[in-house]
Amino acid sequence: MTSSQRRTPLSPGTAQLDLLATGESAIDATFATAYRIQLDDTSWVEHVPGWLSGGQRLLEALLAGAGWEQRERWMVNRMVVEPRLTAEYQDVADAPEAELRTAAAILSRHYGVPYDGLWLNLYRDHRDSTGWHGDWSTCRRDECVVPVISLGATRRFLLKPRTGGRSVTLTPAAGDLVVMGGRCQRDWRHCVPKQTAPAGVRVSVNFSSRLQATKPSTT
Repeated sequence: MTSSQRRTPLSPGTAQLDLLATGESAIDATFATAYRIQLDDTSWVEHVPGWLSGGQRLLEALLAGAGWEQRERWMVNRMVVEPRLTAEYQDVADAPEAELRTAAAILSRHYGVPYDGLWLNLYRDHRDSTGWHGDWSTCRRDECVVPVISLGATRRFLLKPRTGGRSVTLTPAAGDLVVMGGRCQRDWRHCVPKQTAPAGVRVSVNFSSRLQATKPSTT
């Protein structure tokens, strides 16, 4: 981590309740454990350990009930099968579990972004992964805020400058929240790499906003 990549503890929010219980899980609406890493002058990533507790039931429900599909995408000049499964809900009201709708509302209030959609990624084991990329389709503005909840196994989450350089590594555990902000989607890339050590199933819950997916008017 360079001198510009500073870890800054964040003050707790102003929510009236520390934990908002939803079924068997609870969300820390104060973001009390959050710390921010300033990647550069205009990009940052936030890690909130233990943001959602008791998420095992949610993980099991998503594994059983989400609309998982195997997707393909272009890689250089050929179509390849993504080494993970995906489920997308363009309207958060259609999310299969109430916790996800509650989380979207809390995140919207905290970050000032209307999160109205989400997509889920399923990493079945240590061999599943996603390569270096930015979330261009859902982040068409210069600055965006993208929250991601981790459920299940701990996997490395890497970020590196778009122009090259040393990467920053986070290891979010079950229930942790990672938030990419500022120009992170423009100027940085992120990935979940394959690994040799065996790992169990992991689901990432990514929150999206139609506002951020729309280019601002130039008129």
